[in-house]
Amino acid sequence: MEVPGAVLRLGSPPWMARWLESEPQPLPGAWFADETPQTEVEVPAFRMDRFPVTVGRFAAFADATGYLTDAERIGYGMVYGERFWEERRGACWRAPGGPGTDAAERPDHPVVHISWNDAVAYARWAGRRLPTEAEWELAARGVRYRIWPWGDRWVPGAANTAELHAGRLDALDGWLDWWRATCREHGPLPRTTPVGAFSPTGDSAHGCSDMAGNVYEWTASPSRLYADDAPCDPALRRVMGRYRVIRGGSWMNFRYQVRCSERMHGDPGGWSNFALGFRCAAPAREESEPDGTGG
Repeated sequence: MEVPGAVLRLGSPPWMARWLESEPQPLPGAWFADETPQTEVEVPAFRMDRFPVTVGRFAAFADATGYLTDAERIGYGMVYGERFWEERRGACWRAPGGPGTDAAERPDHPVVHISWNDAVAYARWAGRRLPTEAEWELAARGVRYRIWPWGDRWVPGAANTAELHAGRLDALDGWLDWWRATCREHGPLPRTTPVGAFSPTGDSAHGCSDMAGNVYEWTASPSRLYADDAPCDPALRRVMGRYRVIRGGSWMNFRYQVRCSERMHGDPGGWSNFALGFRCAAPAREESEPDGTGG
């Protein structure tokens, strides 16, 4: 999708912190502190893929190159068990819930268990790249601030979040009850949905799909604070400059964690999990360049 260049005020406005405090959501204010203050960024025109990279597309890359993901090489992937994150032997993009789960049965779902290295390798093979954090947010909401890609009011059924599967969730205990019941019935299989399943209702201002929920998405940008004195968790401050920014939230998150300005951070040294994928970007198309099908 073509995204015109713009000057973007990256991050959340001051009222967002107050709004989050007033909402029935379970996370502390420090969780969201890295979204403020807004910082002005000039973003040149670029192209953003409409969808996250699917299992089918990643399989074509792996088949053509013989590429092994970091999870395949180390022999395990991170999944959320009945109590917390755990290393699951054999879990990888091919078997997202571990042995006995086959991603080949879901070729139109977003690929998961993708490390930053894996995402970069695919993007290079495809002649593309990872988007920067600013590009990602601009593609998700446009220049005008929006809470979610479609607007400022939560729309049930517009995105694949925990609420889609469990109904309204306002507390971590309710989320845990839902996930434990899901694990007992289906095992720790990611609750992803086919890309574009919520289009056009959940599409962004620039026509991109699945930018809220479904899978977390890697960006190219090193983690940084928008202000040195941001009141964030000290553990987060220690990884600034070393980690990479992750955007979009996933199927396992509350609606508040899939906002356009929500930030997460991941170790680019090989870490991945069963809710983490990516999409690609590319430079803006020259006027003489023919239309393609990759966006």
